[in-house]
Parts: sequence; C-alpha cells; structure tokens
Amino acid sequence: MIVGIVDYGMGNLRSIENKLAYFGQDFFCSSDAKKLAAADKLILPGVGHFARGMENLDKLGLTAFLDGFALKQKKPVLGICLGMQLFSEYSEEGNARGLGWIAGSTRKIAMENNGSRPRKVPHMGWNSLQEIKKSALFEGISPGDLFYFVHSYHICCQESQDVAAVTEYGMKLCAAVQKNNILGFQFHPEKSYDAGFKLIENFLKA
Repeated sequence: MIVGIVDYGMGNLRSIENKLAYFGQDFFCSSDAKKLAAADKLILPGVGHFARGMENLDKLGLTAFLDGFALKQKKPVLGICLGMQLFSEYSEEGNARGLGWIAGSTRKIAMENNGSRPRKVPHMGWNSLQEIKKSALFEGISPGDLFYFVHSYHICCQESQDVAAVTEYGMKLCAAVQKNNILGFQFHPEKSYDAGFKLIENFLKA
C-alpha cells in the first residue's frame, strides 16, 4: 500500500512525511496528478487561505483528479485542517467554491460566546474530541485525549451523519468528518503526539 501526499503549495508537509516514515509506510509527495494516481490512499494537508488552496488545485490540474480518485474510484482521502475544509461546497474565506464532497459550507468562527467571554479567533490550542459516530479512525482514542487545533474557519455540515467528531470551543465545532472513503480532521494529528500518531496509524490500517 502506497500513500500519496498532495502538494499544492499550502503548508509544510515535512511533519506528515516524518510520521509516515515513523510507521515504515511507503509514501511519496507530489503535485503531479499522474504520479498521485499510483497511490492507494491520499492525504490532502493544508494551512492557509481556502480560495488560494482551491486556485492552486485548479492550476495544477488536481481538482478533477481528486474527484475521480475519491468519488469514482472511491479510494480513501484524508483531509487535514484546510484540506478538510476544502471538502465542503463553499467557504466564506475568499467567497470560494470547494470540492463539494461534503454538503455544507466553511464559515468563520464567531467571536460571540453567548454573552460570556468572547472566543479568541483563531482557535489555537489543545482540545478533546466528542466522538459522534463509531468509526475505526478513533479506535484506541480515549475521551480525555487532546489534539492540536489552529484555525479560524470551520465546516458546518448539512448532513449530521457526515460529522464524525466535534470539539467544544464555546460552541460545538466539527472536528472530524467521515463520508464513506472521505475522511477529515480539523486538528493536526501529525502535531498531536501519541493520540495523533494513533489516528494516523488507524488511517493507514483502514
């Protein structure tokens, strides 16, 4: 089994590469659709601006490729942070369309907190997860395990069954999505120590 990391110019890929190497996983990183087609699974990472991310995917000819890989071939794709947000239909960040794999939109985290202390945006730090539906992705994860978040936008799913986990930040935010072979984490498992390692291992085994 070979994992391809999609390089579309959004974020440092080294930490993901290091974690895959730790597990002895065969992987490669590329922005070439023809090379990425050889992968059995893909990881779509990302840090930065939604509209710029979609623009880069389009310029590299990766948008149609990713549609075919995920929707037609139904091979597993894991989105991380911005990568997960790109699964949505639309984002307020740059007023941009997304891949449209997950029904819903990506919106900025509201600063209001029901009259109490305002939330700081971006949401940055360590939070636990509340698993919404049973998933092999979360095998071996305990309720108190913490994961590293850093984001100003969040996915609002139209279909509740697409939400795999939420986190609490003055409101419930979607922390993970799962729709068949389409998987996503809003947090960074590659920066979340042992618990994050376990999630990556689960993805590789799935």
